[in-house]
This record gives sequence, structure tokens and C-alpha cells, in this order.
Amino acid sequence: MSKKLKIDFVSDISCPWCVIGLRGLEAALARTGDLIEGDITFQPFELNPNMGKDGQNIVEHIADKYGSTPEQSAANRAMIRERAADLAFTMQMSDMSRIYNTFDAHRLLHWAHLEGKQAALKNALFVAYFTNQQAVSDHAVLVATAAAVGLAPARAAAILASDEFADEVRTAERLWQSRGISAVPAVVINDRYLISGGQPSEAFESALRNIAAEA
Repeated sequence: MSKKLKIDFVSDISCPWCVIGLRGLEAALARTGDLIEGDITFQPFELNPNMGKDGQNIVEHIADKYGSTPEQSAANRAMIRERAADLAFTMQMSDMSRIYNTFDAHRLLHWAHLEGKQAALKNALFVAYFTNQQAVSDHAVLVATAAAVGLAPARAAAILASDEFADEVRTAERLWQSRGISAVPAVVINDRYLISGGQPSEAFESALRNIAAEA
């Protein structure tokens, strides 16, 4: 009989390492399916909670936030694109890419969890942002992405036009910050074990097997 593990995946839509970490985790779960049943819930984290509606150019943003030169920024993006490609995910980040506010996307993800479609929406948002270079702060983009995974577009639009689920997202963000999460992705298993960063699938698999053995 497989062991069920509670997995909280704390992440942001605009975090490329979160894509890599999720793909690695999913691959590890696929390889341990005879032993482990992973129940993943996506928890909100905003890398740039004060980002304006129109976002900011990625090169400018990385320079402002980390002091990176355009050359360093480009080299880092190239390395991330290669890691993502190895996991069959296409990232189209370029010097013209932009960073966007993701709070409304997290509100839709909270709703999608209630509807049983959170994983589908999370992956679709990653594709919308990193592959299709869409503005994930734009309500039209968010509604279309929700509809594409089978969520009701009228309901999605109504949520975005209101403050619905804002308190729930803020509360969840504060909870995970209070537990010491300050960088993402952070994978918390059974409220006890932490796996940090965009780890390769082998690292996730080893950790999952060890945790299952202890459970």
C-alpha cells in the first residue's frame, strides 16, 4: 500500500526555479508511484508584492534587485532555459521579458484549489508567463488561462473584479513566512520536512523515499 504524503509547494508564478522544482518533484513522484501518493497543494508566495500593474523589464528588475549586469542576467536566463528544457519545459525569457505582480493569480489559484483544478491552473500559468510571455497580472489573460483548464470564466472574472480570496491569500503568505519560508520554491512535506530550491528529480526522489520510510 502506498503512503500518502502531504506536500505544500510554496512558490510564485514569476519564479523560474519554481517551474524547475515542480517538474523535478512531479518526475520523482511518478517514479515512486508504487510507494508514495503525493497530495500537492500550491501555497502563495510573492517575490515582488509591490510590483506595479504594468510590471518591469526583467533586465532592469534584476539589476535593481540584485545588482546584476545585463550580461550576468542573460547568462543566468540561458542556464535556466537549459535546465527547463531538460525537463521538457520551454522558457522564452529574453531581454524584453517583464516581471509582473502575481497577487491576482494567487487569488485564482486559491479558488482553483477549491474547484479541484489547482495543479492544472498552476502549470497553465507557468506556460502563459514563461513560454507565451503573457502578462499574468492582466485579468483577460488570467480569465483565459482559467477557462483553458476548465474553470468557469465568468466566475474567474467576478473574482478578479472583486477582493474575493484576498484575505485568504494574505493569511497563507503570512503563515508560510512565519514558518521561516523566505525563498522559493520551498517544498514542505507532512508539515515537517523542507526541501528548498529547484532540485533535480533525483534529489526529490531520494528525499521522498527517505520520508516515506520514516512515516
